[in-house]
Amino acid sequence: MPLLEKDFPKARYLFLTLTVKNCKIDELRSQIDILNNAFRKLSRRKNFPAIGWLKSLEVTRGKDGSAHPHLHVLIMVKPSYFSHGYLSQKKWGELWKSCLKVDYQPVIHVLAIKPKKSPTVILNEVIKYQTKESDLIADPNWFAEYVKQMHNTRAIALGGIFRDYFKALEQEPEDLIGNDEEEDLDSDSVHLFFSWRKNDKKYRLIDSS
Repeated sequence: MPLLEKDFPKARYLFLTLTVKNCKIDELRSQIDILNNAFRKLSRRKNFPAIGWLKSLEVTRGKDGSAHPHLHVLIMVKPSYFSHGYLSQKKWGELWKSCLKVDYQPVIHVLAIKPKKSPTVILNEVIKYQTKESDLIADPNWFAEYVKQMHNTRAIALGGIFRDYFKALEQEPEDLIGNDEEEDLDSDSVHLFFSWRKNDKKYRLIDSS
């Protein structure tokens, strides 16, 4: 990212959040597919202003146990964007609704990053986490279904010139689980254990007491 900033010192950046209605946790994967397909359409629109972009998926848990998947996108635009080709928040909302093909107005938010603020800081926010720890441990059954729904989904995607600058990251193995040295488990820590029940087609919490 510092190299990108050095090569394009006058570029501007937008922080875009794109949402869709909450869904049942067992419908999360299909809703994520809808999100990604809609963004693909959005990125191909003629008035999509990005020179490069990084898209991150986040899922939050609703109070009613639903799932709320949404996208955070860091967008790099030309220095002239705010005078030529500027899109208002209302226009962004219309475009997103059109790409989603829904009969309601989805919530969107677009923030222009101030020139003096490094986009690296915003990037860290975009990719900070996929789901908050507090959401993951709130309900064991929700967590088990979440793991099932999220299996083999992609958290981060790149487009435009970002692909050239982040090529090394794109080539990293997607699953690095098990590559780190094992750490000693703290005897005071709390662990949840799950077992796959074939007949029920879901995970069940195992009583480890």
